[in-house]
Formats: sequence, C-alpha cells, structure tokens
Amino acid sequence: MMPSSVPSFAELLGQCERSAVHLELRDSYAPTDRFEAWKRGERINWEDRESWWHPYDQLIADTVARGVVIRRARVISEPVSDYIRWEHYVTRANITAGEEVRWLPRRRATSIPLPGNDFWLFDGALLRVHHFSGDGAVVEDEITADPEAVKLCSAAFEAVWERAIPHHLYKI
Repeated sequence: MMPSSVPSFAELLGQCERSAVHLELRDSYAPTDRFEAWKRGERINWEDRESWWHPYDQLIADTVARGVVIRRARVISEPVSDYIRWEHYVTRANITAGEEVRWLPRRRATSIPLPGNDFWLFDGALLRVHHFSGDGAVVEDEITADPEAVKLCSAAFEAVWERAIPHHLYKI
C-alpha cells in the first residue's frame, strides 16, 4: 500500500475502541532534534508541561480517556544504545499521557517468534506496520488485516509484554 493511502495514526487511533499495542524492535531510529539536544546535555523541565506536551501526547490522553488501553513494548539490546537511553528518559511523557510501557532485554526474547518490523495493532484486528531504512528513517507504513500477520503480531506482543519489565522498574 502506498504511504499516501495509509490512514494517519490519528485516524486509526480515533477509530480504535478497545486497545492499541505498539511493538518496537530497533535499538535506534533516525535522530531527531530532541535526541540531539539530549545528547548535548539538555534536559526536559518536567514541571513545565507546556514545554514538552506534544499533540501526540494529547492524542494518547484523549484516546485513553475514551477507555482505550494503550500498551507499548520495546525489545532492546543491553548494554543499551544512546538512543534507547534517551527513549527511556522521554518515556515519562508516554506514561503521563496514559500509555503503559514495558522493556524487554533482547536476551530474554530468544524463544519468542517476532515479526521483522515494528507495528501498531488496533483492536487486535488491524496492523500498521512500520518499514525503516537501515539508519532508522521511516520508509513507509503499511496497513493490513491479514489474519496470519495479525495473529503473529498479536501473539508476539503478548509474549513480549508478559516477559517485559514495567517502565518504572527498568533501570538503565
């Protein structure tokens, strides 16, 4: 499916009624200005919510307020990359918005059949699969309701979630 024909994340989340789960499998993604600032030593003033609260955070908060459970699991290598160290730091925003987040060290994932790509799964039925270049830039997103892909991704997420460490307990 061409990227222009893929519904936006906001549209997909807006149609979601029960659950949205996100599995991340990479140790780094394309650098952002926020990541580069963090690497220079800049830190977020968590007390000044207006300075860090983004439209994404509001979308998540609004969706959770409708009763949708949003869970994110990250499979990561240890020792962690700088990018993962930064993600762990900024996950406070995800948690504040209402996401549940867990971390699974890759060595504990060996016996889990994992898909080859990061994904979002909406209401256990519709996948938004992320395709990345080698340097972590998004190449395109693909939407599918293929029953086999949905089954694999759902089972993989649940297996990761069961073994993963809740954010507040995972120390870097």
